[in-house]
Amino acid sequence: MKSFLFPERDEEGAALVPPPPEDGGSADHEDDDPAAAVVPVKQQQQDDDDNGNQRRRAQNCKLLLVVVPSRSAGVVIAGLLVLALLVGTISCSWWIHLDYASSFLLGGGVRHHRRRPPHHVPSPAADLVAIPFSCGNATSGAWTCTGTGISPPAPAPSPSSSSPSHSSSSSRHNDTRCPEYFRFIHRDLSPWRETTGITREAVERGRGRAAFRLVVVSGRAYVETYHRVFQTRDTFTQWGIAQLLARYPGRVPDLDLMFNCEDMPEVQAADFPQHSDAPPLFRYCKDDATLDIVFPDWSFWGWPEVNIRPWAPLLEEMAAETARLPWAEREPYAYWKGNPSVSADRHDLLRCNKTEEWKARVFAQDWDAAIRAGFRGSNLAEQCRYRYKIFVRGRSWSVSDKYILACDSPELRVDTPFHDFFSRGLVAGKHYWPIDPATKCAAIRLAVDWGNAHPAEARRMAEEGSGFAREDLAMDYVYDYMLHLLTEYAKLLRYKPTVPEKAVELCPEALACPAHGRDRDFMMESRERYAADYEPCTLPPPFTADELEDMARRDSEVRAKVHNMMNS
Repeated sequence: MKSFLFPERDEEGAALVPPPPEDGGSADHEDDDPAAAVVPVKQQQQDDDDNGNQRRRAQNCKLLLVVVPSRSAGVVIAGLLVLALLVGTISCSWWIHLDYASSFLLGGGVRHHRRRPPHHVPSPAADLVAIPFSCGNATSGAWTCTGTGISPPAPAPSPSSSSPSHSSSSSRHNDTRCPEYFRFIHRDLSPWRETTGITREAVERGRGRAAFRLVVVSGRAYVETYHRVFQTRDTFTQWGIAQLLARYPGRVPDLDLMFNCEDMPEVQAADFPQHSDAPPLFRYCKDDATLDIVFPDWSFWGWPEVNIRPWAPLLEEMAAETARLPWAEREPYAYWKGNPSVSADRHDLLRCNKTEEWKARVFAQDWDAAIRAGFRGSNLAEQCRYRYKIFVRGRSWSVSDKYILACDSPELRVDTPFHDFFSRGLVAGKHYWPIDPATKCAAIRLAVDWGNAHPAEARRMAEEGSGFAREDLAMDYVYDYMLHLLTEYAKLLRYKPTVPEKAVELCPEALACPAHGRDRDFMMESRERYAADYEPCTLPPPFTADELEDMARRDSEVRAKVHNMMNS
């Protein structure tokens, strides 16, 4: 039977996203994992059973539709045949409907997630250079910024060097290409790169919108605070910046920027006919109509108010929890829990929980009760008990995206115009199943029914999403994204940054030593212990116009296929 999604290919080979080139190339220029071609025996048997069941269902449908007696066998037999045709047609049309996307991802058959090459080769323990940190006399409370105490490394040796040095005085070459989402750094900075660069006046125009100003001069950071923000967003954002400077000593160039810690992007492109006149304002998210520059959010270093641990240790905890409950043993529903009052999309999602037919389990977080309990019952690592996880925007974007991806369950992603720094690297039909907000309940049911009917394909989408979270979004790459973004930004400055009169020095001690409770615990848990003696990953070039057009075309094709499945 030919698939209406790809008429030129049979349904076993139909894919929502075209397969990568046969020569092993990929959009990320990654190497195949040697173990990826080896499918465990039990897994292969399960996949064979799944494929065999689908073929038998299709064959039964064909038999019901084409096997007609050559001679009349009487009224009774004719009546039974008509009844069989009716029942068979209804049953088979549903299975055919699901089988139209039986190979949902990068091609037919079962393929494992392509692992990224290691970010860097670790140095011998004896060569690691510890980052100094001291809060001084604990009883007096006296502390000072110690600085890294580490000289900037020498330029990286050539990749052709016969034996890379492990000395702390030189930087080792890193030939790992950064993930593809790094290429949006060029796009975010393009309004100023394509014209006259960034002037002091342009930066000053962002003062009224900023929570704080960050200045780096000679490897040391300074912060001028303008107003308080919600919870500790600014504190943990600054903590992450302080860790970056400690991790890559002497490599963050002199710079001057304004940072906004609110949810909604606000530098509207329409307000600045000459885009370079817009203030280069840093924040956590944007959409296509705004010129804000996206930066990793505070929660990568912890969100103490809701008891969410820093990203690196939480990833390990989630991997351990998901391993204890295999995907096939999880509840066969789509799950979401959170605050429904922050957006219409979230509030509307609650209606998908009212009847069994929508295959969703949606829960509104009782914030008052959770706050009283210190969010001890909201451990994200323990929420991966369902086969499917729903992502839906908050006021704009949501920090929950990375936690949902890491659950090793297919992400059912309700479409949103907002994106953060990494979500632009997610591919519909590969890392997630797109959900139309206008028909979200029916769309969720379709995705759940499809996944339950095609467990091998659903598991594969789960692998792609969780692989992205664990590998492309590992803290090594979060820091590299920050370093590349700040370096490219600094290149555009048309003046020499100076320390503002009211600024104070930003260093790990300035933030952690006065902190208490969970704030202090999370800072210590996410503190960088050793300076990097290697280069960051290699920043890929900007997207070409043809590449952007091709990406948009593939995304549209995936959504069209899902739409056709909904209406078939």
